[in-house]
Amino acid sequence: MDLLSSGDAGDLIAYLAAESSLAGPRTNQDLTEAFARAIREFAVADREDRRILWDLCVELACISPEDAPTSEPHESLSVCGVRGIAAMGTVSPGCVKAALRKLAESAEDPRWRVRDAVAIGLRDLLARHRDVTVSELNGWVEGGSWSAMQTVAAGVADADLLREPDLAEAALLLHRKIMIRVYTAGERESEDFQALRKTLGCTLSRVVAALPSSGFEYLQQVSTLDDQEIRWIVRENLKDNHLAGDYPETVRHIQAQIG
Repeated sequence: MDLLSSGDAGDLIAYLAAESSLAGPRTNQDLTEAFARAIREFAVADREDRRILWDLCVELACISPEDAPTSEPHESLSVCGVRGIAAMGTVSPGCVKAALRKLAESAEDPRWRVRDAVAIGLRDLLARHRDVTVSELNGWVEGGSWSAMQTVAAGVADADLLREPDLAEAALLLHRKIMIRVYTAGERESEDFQALRKTLGCTLSRVVAALPSSGFEYLQQVSTLDDQEIRWIVRENLKDNHLAGDYPETVRHIQAQIG
């Protein structure tokens, strides 16, 4: 990402938009990864550059949906900005909370690619600064929106993170708290709620696979609830090939409970 070192923001923005691939069916994932990696490398190399890099990433992340609509090339600027903010947060513990505050704002963005970037950014922060990130994410779940909870569920359900027992336990607890919010929800028709529901339909199984004993115990508990949305979420997760292949009898037992 040589354009970062040139100091010409205009050239950088033009390059990110041109290389985004958003005129086609897929985002240029390599581009966003390279941007985040370059931001971190520059921030680590020179502390005096951190404020400039931070301001650049925030400026990009704050480009509105009106100015950078979904699937338009300039949407990649917001995506890169979000990934850059998370990368800055990984540099030192003192940066984490500031990064998470900005990511919380982007978690409310109506553009799904931006929210996906938040989830990926959360994984980066969890990998490097687990305790403070988990603490902040509990706040997102307990008092946040459906969109915030969706990014949390997607962020913590990462195969690499779930190999760490403490992170797997944290992921299960966060999912339990989200499911409580779902169960007690009066409003369930919004697009944001439905997006969270869809995400929970696949993320919970990843957490259960990492913690089969406590994970299946939890699935058995919630499968007895007389709640259509909760049962749908459980049913979808039981379709996971890893769970069905490794624990067929347990899966069949819970499926029988649901009916």
